[in-house]
Amino acid sequence: MKIDIIDRLDAIPRKWRLSMMGFCIVSLTILVWGNQLYLKVYDPNVKKTGILFISTGAELQNVADLLIKGDFLKDSSSFRWVAARKSYANQVHPGAYRIKKGWGNNQLINLLRSGDQTPIKVTFNNIRLREELAGKLAHYLESDSLTFLAAFNNEKITEGLGLTKESFPMFIIPNTYEFYWNTSPLKFMERMKREYDLFWNDSRKKKSALLGLTPLQIVTIASIVQEETNKNDEKMRMAGVYINRLKRGWLLQADPTVKFALRNFGLKRVLTEFLSVDSPYNTYKYAGLPPGPINFPDSATVDAVLNAETHNFMYFCAKEDFSGYHNFAQSLAEHLRNAARYQNALNKIKIWK
Repeated sequence: MKIDIIDRLDAIPRKWRLSMMGFCIVSLTILVWGNQLYLKVYDPNVKKTGILFISTGAELQNVADLLIKGDFLKDSSSFRWVAARKSYANQVHPGAYRIKKGWGNNQLINLLRSGDQTPIKVTFNNIRLREELAGKLAHYLESDSLTFLAAFNNEKITEGLGLTKESFPMFIIPNTYEFYWNTSPLKFMERMKREYDLFWNDSRKKKSALLGLTPLQIVTIASIVQEETNKNDEKMRMAGVYINRLKRGWLLQADPTVKFALRNFGLKRVLTEFLSVDSPYNTYKYAGLPPGPINFPDSATVDAVLNAETHNFMYFCAKEDFSGYHNFAQSLAEHLRNAARYQNALNKIKIWK
């Protein structure tokens, strides 16, 4: 049997045998090359799951460097090879991209080339000044704090949104939002204006009108209340005090506004010597509300003002037990007694200012 096979092979002309051998070698070469090509494109090359941050203006080399520095790739040369053949260099999009362990170069580059970013959760609350807000945002997003702050102080931008420098804090509602990492300061502000418009629905506008106050005035009162107490269960009562004083034309005499005017938020006692500071935010000196909010009040505090208690209290003072709650009073005599108890408590623990 073996002899028959050999005889038959010998019967094939030599040039045919050589052609067959050549065909086999070429086929094997193509098979090996094709397998290597397949591995370069589809074989798992991402070592770990994580977020890749690609800056605005980045090029292919920058992306490759980020992947290498972040220790994301098993083989960077295969990434570059596939990227070149998929023309990724012409389609680099900035942003934050979640890439996953086990992905091949093809899947990785398809995502990066598509610009399909992963949203970033951005949380900000308990903020007094726009400088603090700018710093918070820079922690999450691409632009630095100075770029954000410049936009916040840009009168053309704020006027375009229907705001002034003083009223700016009213349309920033503290919460957790999703943004793309490369969201510009202008886009951030436009988003916040949309959130503000959604917050001030017909129900809230009606409550504001019934109180005879504008949304700006409501938010300004809320900012003072938020500085006065972190006790949500007494915010409506405290808001009622400020509304009572406004309606009667009394000075608000709100300590937080003096601290804001002095830019000294660590004061434990607002002494008489501080009350003469010449600032429109000094409600011991100027009647009515200050020009705008003294911080960025949260939605719960704004709602507390909109739902302010109706009562006859005109004064309040921190309780002497340092519980964070307040004693409310209708008369000055009663208020002075409450204040004396609190001041004595401060003296006992040697807090003088």
